[in-house]
Amino acid sequence: MPSVQQKRKIAVIIPKYGLTGGAERFVASLTEQLTLNPTYAIHVFANKWISNSEKITFHHIPVIFFPRFLTTLSFAWFVDRALRLGQYDIVHTHDRILYADLFTMHGVPHRFWIHTIRGKRMSFYDKITAWVEKKLVTDPTCKFLLPVSTLAQEQYQQEFPETRDRLRVVHPGIDLMRFTQSHQEVTRSRIRGQFNIEPSAFVILFVGMNFELKGLDPLISAVAEVIRKKPAHAQQIKLLVVGKGNQDRYRKIAENHGIQNTVIFAGVQNEGIEQFYAAADIYALLSGFDTFGMTVLEAMASQLPVIISHTVGAKDLVTEGVNGYVVEKNNITDISDRIIALLNPEQRLKMGQAARRVAKRRSWTNMAMELTEIYESILSTR
Repeated sequence: MPSVQQKRKIAVIIPKYGLTGGAERFVASLTEQLTLNPTYAIHVFANKWISNSEKITFHHIPVIFFPRFLTTLSFAWFVDRALRLGQYDIVHTHDRILYADLFTMHGVPHRFWIHTIRGKRMSFYDKITAWVEKKLVTDPTCKFLLPVSTLAQEQYQQEFPETRDRLRVVHPGIDLMRFTQSHQEVTRSRIRGQFNIEPSAFVILFVGMNFELKGLDPLISAVAEVIRKKPAHAQQIKLLVVGKGNQDRYRKIAENHGIQNTVIFAGVQNEGIEQFYAAADIYALLSGFDTFGMTVLEAMASQLPVIISHTVGAKDLVTEGVNGYVVEKNNITDISDRIIALLNPEQRLKMGQAARRVAKRRSWTNMAMELTEIYESILSTR
């Protein structure tokens, strides 16, 4: 085994490591998998972190939060200064900084996000953030740009056409063991009992921390449409909503559709979200825009067929009619027809098994191997 001095020093950049958030969990899971490689010495540069790993060296990076426009720029500047104090074989950033060897893109170009998705004008903070991003991605010494979905890749390609040859999609990974329930029937029965859901009910699961952005409104409309089309199933269909949003508003929407007893709000579940997948029959996410959508992969790992909008990046993993469906967010008729197709238990089982097979290919072990190949290709040129 190589000595510590012989190990390749890998610098991993992320403002918050291991804290709440898709990108933060992504980085922690992947990085800690990479620590199993005996030839790597992992150094994480972050402003805040939570980690139980003794194999990672952490470096605190200050951030100037006021005035706000300095937030991105100060993090990038302090990272640059810290990196220059050491000699790192690879710099792998998960956020906008001034230079790196590879950049995992957990979002879309900042200008596109502000203008198109949020429909706002660029503030001074936004302009500075976009400048730092442009400096990083247009620098040819950043050899690999790794968007987490084709959706993100397409937006970066449009924003920065010169990056085309350096873009390579690398989807997130998943902890398969966490979403493999050894006592699934017991868990399923317990969660259903907790929310007074019959064992024979057909449960559609929704998970999201922003009901509006994640498309709960059209999903409620689609469920109401299913009940109108299939009144015999009215008492058996349940929509289980996990997450955060204006519950009163969405209870009113359900009431206006006459399905107030169909929609069940479970609130935020910080622990044990995998138990809710075990209690469900299918999963639905109709986001207006989601760079990837980790809950889709979690559902697939839990052997659930999925119904997602075409503006969810995880559509890369969905094969129409095989492991799920990709729909237009506001096409209520189409969404309701897909739900009706999945009322068939044999169809659900077949598609759920196919979904699980896709998720198995996205284990963190496999993802670490994929990233190691990229690291080694960079190291081979030095």
